[in-house]
Amino acid sequence: MTKLSAEEIKRVKRLGFLHDKNTEDKFNGRVITRNGKITAEECSAIAEAAEKFGSGEVTVTTRMTMEIQGVPFDNIEPLREFLAGKGLDMGGTGAAVRPVVSCKGTTCQYGLIDTFAVSKEIHERFFKGYGEVALPHKFKIAVGGCPNNCVKPDLNDVGIIGQRIPTVDISKCRGCRICQIEKACPIKASRLENGKVHIDLEKCNHCGRCMNKCPFKAYDNYTTGYGIYIGGRWGKQITRGKMLSKIFTDKEEAIGIVEKALLFFRENGFKGERFAQVVERIGFENVEKALLSDDLLERKNEIIAMELKEK
Repeated sequence: MTKLSAEEIKRVKRLGFLHDKNTEDKFNGRVITRNGKITAEECSAIAEAAEKFGSGEVTVTTRMTMEIQGVPFDNIEPLREFLAGKGLDMGGTGAAVRPVVSCKGTTCQYGLIDTFAVSKEIHERFFKGYGEVALPHKFKIAVGGCPNNCVKPDLNDVGIIGQRIPTVDISKCRGCRICQIEKACPIKASRLENGKVHIDLEKCNHCGRCMNKCPFKAYDNYTTGYGIYIGGRWGKQITRGKMLSKIFTDKEEAIGIVEKALLFFRENGFKGERFAQVVERIGFENVEKALLSDDLLERKNEIIAMELKEK
């Protein structure tokens, strides 16, 4: 076939097909996994597609997509049609919401929230629901089950992290010589003081590792919550996001913050500017204030309809 134009290469990139620089006309096609999890049937479909339309090889990207290797240009549309028939989407590039990254907190011994469910809901509402909404730049979302931070929530535009907030019944504390709460705390935020266990709230990261460790049930009650980081990024430039001051105990409210962040980014970001730069330019406190109010959601249609700002 004739050499592909830059316009054609750019067009199919928006569909999730990235040009293999070692070839004239072959591409690597990204299959979206929704939350980093696929069924055995979907896995078989991806393998079959790789054999039929690609090189027979599949790689896993850092954003938890499955990438079918070595797809000739003429096979792109047949591959998309084949996978669509199996209920699988392709894409995940451009100045838009990127595929959601999730840890396996749902099944992990340290997981504090149902990360698969939260990630899938974010995928449906924002990766797909905002799929046609142009953004100033790419927007990455990660969902982590606990403060082990395996998916680096603070290095994404928005990161959600599971929290377990203890409700201490100090009257049940016996001041044991070897305190099981102090012993269980991995970051040494708990210690005995004046015959009672004390939690340093500035140090505690709400990991829940002290849960049910007290033999006298002083630490048996906890509230599940969601911590949210904003303004992180990882790449040529690195910015560590900051956590909002509020721990959200309602899942819908927490996911609502993701939508508010998207709307804030669209309204205030310049073309080519990352959300981290917007937060730095406007100020974390001002962005947090906007995200904790309902003004952005009330103006949702207006914000989506507006033209993106030029620098």
